[in-house]
Amino acid sequence: MNTADTAQHEGSNAFAQPGEQGSKAAELELRHVSKRYAGQREPAIGGLSFTVPAGDVCVLVGPSGSGKTTAMRLINRMIPISGGDILLGGRSVLQRDARELRREIGYVIQQIGLFPHQTIAENIATVPKLLGWPKQRIAARVSELLSLIGLDAEGIGERYPAQLSGGQRQRVGVARALAADPPLMLMDEPFGAIDPINRARLQDEFLALQEKVRKTIVFVTHDIDEAIKMGDRIAILREGGELAQYDTPREILTHPADDFVAQFVGADRGIKRLSLTTLGEMKLLEPNGTKPGALRAGAKTSVRDALSMIITADGAPLTVVDENDRVKGLLTLSLIEQLLADEAAEGRHDADGAVAVTGADDSSGEAAT
Repeated sequence: MNTADTAQHEGSNAFAQPGEQGSKAAELELRHVSKRYAGQREPAIGGLSFTVPAGDVCVLVGPSGSGKTTAMRLINRMIPISGGDILLGGRSVLQRDARELRREIGYVIQQIGLFPHQTIAENIATVPKLLGWPKQRIAARVSELLSLIGLDAEGIGERYPAQLSGGQRQRVGVARALAADPPLMLMDEPFGAIDPINRARLQDEFLALQEKVRKTIVFVTHDIDEAIKMGDRIAILREGGELAQYDTPREILTHPADDFVAQFVGADRGIKRLSLTTLGEMKLLEPNGTKPGALRAGAKTSVRDALSMIITADGAPLTVVDENDRVKGLLTLSLIEQLLADEAAEGRHDADGAVAVTGADDSSGEAAT
C-alpha cells in the first residue's frame, strides 16, 4: 500500500526552466494537509499527503464526505488551508498571490461554467486576456485549441455556448482551462452531467488529448470505473479526508490495502482489471482465414469491453483489427480466462513475497515497517 507516494508539455511561465519557452508540467505535492471548518468537531480533511508526478493524472475518489472536492479547492486556494502545505513545482502555493495562482491552474467543473454572453472564442480567451497577452497571440492560441479539441469548423468560435451541444460545451471548457498552458489542471467531475454514451466518448477524447499535452491533472469523481479508466494514479479517500490507498489502478485492483478499499472498488475487481489491458496487448490466436462480417474490434479496445461483446454474441470469437482494419488475430473466452488466471497467480506470488520479506525482518530482530 502506498499512502504517500512520490510519484511534458509547455505550461505557465511561472514554472519555466532556464532557457525554455513555456514550462513543463509541474509536480504536485500535498504535505499533511488539513482542513477544519469552524463549529465542526471532526476535520473535513486530516493530514492528507501524496505526490502527483509531473504529467500524471491523479484521480480523487471516495464516498460522500471524504473531502474530494475540498482537497481540490485547497490546491488552488479557493478555500484556506488549516494546516500543512501544498507544493506546485517545488514551491508552496501559500507563497503565491491567490489570484495569480488560480490563473496558472486550469479548472474544469461539471457545470462547465462558460459565460453565456460571450462567444466560444471569447470564453477560451478569458485567462490569456487577464494575463495581458497580445491579441494576435490570443487569436492564435484560440485557433490552436479549437483544432486540438476537434471544434475547428469554420465559424464555431463565433457561436455562443447555447448553440453547442453539452458535449461540445464540455470540450470548450477543457480548452478554456488549457488556454494559458497551465502546469496543473483541476477537474471536478467534468463529465458527470453528460449522458453515458457521450461521457465515454469524451473520456476517450480527453485521454487522447492528454497524450498530446501531458499536463499534471487532479481529477475528482465518485465513479470508480471512471477513476480506473482516467487515472495514472488513484487516491481513495475515507470519510474525513483520510487517505486509504494511493497507487496505480492495477495495483489497487490487484492488492487493495484493506477491506474498505476492496469493498469500494467492488467485488468484480477482477473484471475491472480487464479494462486496463487492450486487445493489442493480448497474445491472440491465429485468424486462419476469418470470414468477413465476423464480430470485430480495434486493437485499442479494452479486454473488458471485448468480453462484453463476446458474451453478447453468445461466445463467438472476436476478430481483432489494427487501425487500418487489418486482422491481427482472434480473441476467445478461453484467452480471457487465461489472462485472469495469470493475474490471480501473479497476485498470489506477490502476496507470498510480502510475507517472506516480513518474516525475514522479524528473524533479524528488526521492526517491520
